Amino acid sequence: MSPYIILAFIGFYFGSLFLIAWFTGRHASSSDFFIGSRKSHWYLVALGMIGDSLSGVTFISVPGTVQTAGFSYMQVVFGYFVGYIIINYVLLPLYYRLRLTSIYSYLRERFGEYSQKSGSFYFLLSRLVGAAARLFLAASTIQLFVFDPLHIPFVFSVTIMIILMLLYTFKGGIRTLVWTDSLQSVLLLFGLIFSIIAIVMKSDWSVQEMFQQVSSSDYSQIFVWDWLPRNNFWKHFIGGAFISITMTGLDQNMMQKNLSCPSLRDAQKNIWLFSIVMVLVNLIFLSMGAMLYLFAENKGISLPMTDGKIMTDQVFPFLALHHLGWMAGLAFIVGLTAATFSSADSVMTTLTTSFCIDFLNIDTRNDWTDHQKIRYRQIIHIGFSILLLLVILLFKALNSRAIIDTVLTLANYTYGPLLGLFAFGLFSKRKVHDVFVPFVCLMAPVLTWILDLNALQWFGGYQFGYELLVVNGLITYTGLFLISKSKKSWLYTA
Repeated sequence: MSPYIILAFIGFYFGSLFLIAWFTGRHASSSDFFIGSRKSHWYLVALGMIGDSLSGVTFISVPGTVQTAGFSYMQVVFGYFVGYIIINYVLLPLYYRLRLTSIYSYLRERFGEYSQKSGSFYFLLSRLVGAAARLFLAASTIQLFVFDPLHIPFVFSVTIMIILMLLYTFKGGIRTLVWTDSLQSVLLLFGLIFSIIAIVMKSDWSVQEMFQQVSSSDYSQIFVWDWLPRNNFWKHFIGGAFISITMTGLDQNMMQKNLSCPSLRDAQKNIWLFSIVMVLVNLIFLSMGAMLYLFAENKGISLPMTDGKIMTDQVFPFLALHHLGWMAGLAFIVGLTAATFSSADSVMTTLTTSFCIDFLNIDTRNDWTDHQKIRYRQIIHIGFSILLLLVILLFKALNSRAIIDTVLTLANYTYGPLLGLFAFGLFSKRKVHDVFVPFVCLMAPVLTWILDLNALQWFGGYQFGYELLVVNGLITYTGLFLISKSKKSWLYTA
């Protein structure tokens, strides 16, 4: 597929986003930027969250992992669904009752400023590095198939991408993102569906035969009951529930758009719709992964390999752009572009929100005029865009995709303190010594890492999976208990 055609589509894509940004960003206030003045339509928020959750890494990696893990990822997705129920009936009512803009303001009201800043710090760290890792992987794929043939260097192409994202989110913020993310989610689903259609058309199988091939193949195994492996059902299921609680319910990036809905009821309808669609979409992604491998086997196509192993992250782009025809190639670029920028652009806005409110207290400062608040917000927005670019270029300089896996694994460590902080606030009436909270939040991930490092030796061959996040949260909770005191006059009710 010609890189010029792909480049033309990307140009049209960003043109559409800028048109939306122009309409939604006119006369936008600070309230519009942070929470859309609480006027967002719940169904648009639900639709936009799909693209926000399914990053470019998901679009590339989930189909590829079918080769080694089958459909076992669905065990995690089933856990997600349970976590979304808890978000709907525990966390959202809390956030709406307190009318929060940054969800970490809850920690300030419950414990104090050190706790608020500790929670916000882990969010900023997790999302900045995680977003950079995801954008690096997706941008590298686009670079390989589009910009390298045009002799455009990576540093130039990724800088332009960041600048474009900055420009269309700069003024409207969440008010703009609710609409742009909805469009990007539609395009992502379009890319997914048309990729499957292209596979069916090229495989010489009917739709019914294709589904029979997938369901009868070894790829379709979902459940793993052996206790020791990382992908044991209970490890995946319980870990998935806590991943959705932390990475959605305790994550400013995911909750900010929910808090832009007019009412709690609207936000809850959004989560219900989103959770059902997420289960279906992930199942379709995995089914497409099985189709890709069956197609390659049926046609005798040699897949990209390194050190004798299939490069699973390259399977989908390789087949879509070289063996499945122009429709699959275009569908892949549409889906990848939408998934990549839907998750990355919202991160830039929510990092700005969290820093402004949790560190600058911009929502409570009466000594700054509205003009000053807007100016500081814009400077911070630009600052996080530059930081995002620098981290991406650092990944490029290290030139190792293995470090991306390490970065994504860090979520088990960085979200654990958030889980412990919110759990202690909700399920305990004790008051902590706020000044010691940062120390507890630092030590918990360190102790978790030591446990993970020695698990094979200490626990008879046991390997931690996603439940490592729960362990981290329990250590944080225990640490908070140790620095707390009972106070009968403590009147806050969670």
